[in-house]
Amino acid sequence: MATTVNTTSNNKVWKGGNKPLDASYGKMMMWFFIVSDALTFSGFIVSYGFARFKYANSWPIADEVFTHVPFMHGQELPMIYVAFMTFVLIMSSVTMVLAVDAGHKMNKAKVTFYMFLTIIGGIIFVGSQAWEWATFIKGDYGAVKTKGGNILQFLDSETSKRVSVSDFAFMYSTSRDQHQEYNGIWYIEEAALPSFSVEEVIAGMEASPNIVIRTQTLDENGHKTVLSREQSLNILKSSGVSVVNGANLIENEYGVPLFANFFFFITGFHGFHVFSGIVLNIIIFFNVIIGTYEKRKSYEMVEKVGLYWHFVDLVWVFVFTFFYLV
Repeated sequence: MATTVNTTSNNKVWKGGNKPLDASYGKMMMWFFIVSDALTFSGFIVSYGFARFKYANSWPIADEVFTHVPFMHGQELPMIYVAFMTFVLIMSSVTMVLAVDAGHKMNKAKVTFYMFLTIIGGIIFVGSQAWEWATFIKGDYGAVKTKGGNILQFLDSETSKRVSVSDFAFMYSTSRDQHQEYNGIWYIEEAALPSFSVEEVIAGMEASPNIVIRTQTLDENGHKTVLSREQSLNILKSSGVSVVNGANLIENEYGVPLFANFFFFITGFHGFHVFSGIVLNIIIFFNVIIGTYEKRKSYEMVEKVGLYWHFVDLVWVFVFTFFYLV
């Protein structure tokens, strides 16, 4: 029996040429980079998952941390601004799709317009992330760190709302010495003095009968444990070490320091990717304006940078889901 060979299908098989899968060298290299970078982000997110599982009973509640919205000071709007940032980044991915599609049609005007919108969306996202970092570092209410490194927050027992340390602490000390080599451990430097001492917080709490302490430990309902008035004073007097304002790589007024470490590292690493994407988009944008790709009769460079931009957007969806929502 004669064997029939399908020559049409054989022609579609890659035989070692310079375009595997009918993709150019540059596009394949972009895919290789995306896959390797995806593995890097996956490692970070998995590490975050392990850390959160280890401190599951004391991990900060995201809805209590990310409550700020620019120009709306004093109002607690959980996750609203983070959701806005996410929406802007996703919409920038949509405009990038439209730019790539316009490039396939050799429509220079539309490519220019949609790439401009993509760049604006990226700038808004990075600017919002910088503002979020500044707000997170500055902090909201302040807290007291214990000898064991735990965080004590303050509540109004009548309203069950958080109370800022500055609202009740007594500032009766006229001066406090900053940590220096001559009066402490020589290799540790203190960046700035805390706003209040523990003694001033204790004095203010004793004069405010409605103030109680909430620990970072979660109860069986997922809420932070609130101590009685007597328990609050006892733990503050026996274990209080220093007042913490905001978050950094060492201390975190919201709870476990690892939360701040992962926040800065993961969102910072992603923010660097977005910033790099903006720079690339700007370069391609000006090349489009001066007609570089019209002369080449190909807008493949727009498609390449579009692949990177979609990857950055997709990574943020995972970061937003696992870091902010779950």
